[in-house]
Amino acid sequence: MKIQKIVSRLQKLHPKEIDLSLDRILNLCKKLDNPQDKINAISVIGTNAKYSTIQAAYAILKEAKFNCNIYTSPHIKKINERFIFNNKEINDDELSDLLEEVEKINDNNPITFFEMLTAAYFYKAADYPNNLNIIETGLFHRFDATNILKKNLASIITSIGLDHLDWLPKNEQTIEKIIFEKTSTLLNSNIIIAKQSSKEISENIKKTIRNNKSNKFFFNEDYSFSSGDSNFFYYEDKFGAIKLPNPNLNGQFQLENISTAVAALRSIKQLKISDAHIKLGIPKIHSIARLQEITEGKLKNLVKENRLIIDGSHNPLGAKVLNNYLESLDCDKHVILGMMANKDHQKFIGYFKNITSITTIDIPNQPYSMKGKDLKIKLKNFKNIEHKENIFEAIRSIPVKKNDLILITGSLYLAGEVLNLN
Repeated sequence: MKIQKIVSRLQKLHPKEIDLSLDRILNLCKKLDNPQDKINAISVIGTNAKYSTIQAAYAILKEAKFNCNIYTSPHIKKINERFIFNNKEINDDELSDLLEEVEKINDNNPITFFEMLTAAYFYKAADYPNNLNIIETGLFHRFDATNILKKNLASIITSIGLDHLDWLPKNEQTIEKIIFEKTSTLLNSNIIIAKQSSKEISENIKKTIRNNKSNKFFFNEDYSFSSGDSNFFYYEDKFGAIKLPNPNLNGQFQLENISTAVAALRSIKQLKISDAHIKLGIPKIHSIARLQEITEGKLKNLVKENRLIIDGSHNPLGAKVLNNYLESLDCDKHVILGMMANKDHQKFIGYFKNITSITTIDIPNQPYSMKGKDLKIKLKNFKNIEHKENIFEAIRSIPVKKNDLILITGSLYLAGEVLNLN
């Protein structure tokens, strides 16, 4: 396909997948007439929950009749997902034309693939100066290609935890360093800080952004939520309290993400988001590979009456949240696991309690993934663990009983491959 050929060329422009520096993206954007300076943006920074928080904000904004551009990474099923313009995913022809135009302007200068995609996003987004952009920041933010904005409407800080440690020096692989990298260069506007996994992390964020002059909104201090019954939950901040419908999504953590999105949108006064916009938007939140239940397709046909869920959690913080959901279910849980090589595999699986079985598999088409048979060896202390060659064999091999759950997890890349296979 044409897009695949373009992607292949762009991936060869720099010897490294990631090279933490802003020089290349700034140089290219200068050639593009600095499109990043022409857009209105909300930045979303953190370790986990960025995608879910973005989807919650997006659903509410559409109810308020906003046209949005959205930039996320990585993609799940195809690269087009990273580029939303005017509330629509870019089509193949438009994406090919966009990437080729930016490639031509770059003129073979060294630049990473992600930097090229980011420049392309900014270039296209500038065509819609009145749209609202929601931009997910990758990796550590301070030297991320998205961190070249001079202004924004708000910065949302989602949950922060240990991940991507291989990109930090050995003596700096700490939560304090990650918090510094993610929050020390936030713009002066509004900063909304989501619920964190510990008081220590929240306090460290406070310390890092102490001198930032932004309006700051901390979970449990400036906004909060509480569960109602299966149909609603309560949200409250300084602007008032709202009784909100529960989303059509699995997991208590989604209420945290939605509340963070609501706090952010209400903090940006010029958006004029009403209670009605929020209430209408929440039931329409669409989330891929985040506790996504598969209800049809080839893989669903294999599990028949049993539940099949795909979740892209890939770090210890994600595993902790995922296990909280699993613990709320009264059934046997079988995990099919595939992970990238650079993850903390033992700590990830260590968060799972009361799991009936684990089956490790390879992640197709991912050269930096860990082989399933090696993952099995690494997790040998788990009492009931097997390895199978692929997802179909894995599902067929699990001796499920009535009401058992099969969960596929460990990587967003695995989730994407599995969804495509389904």
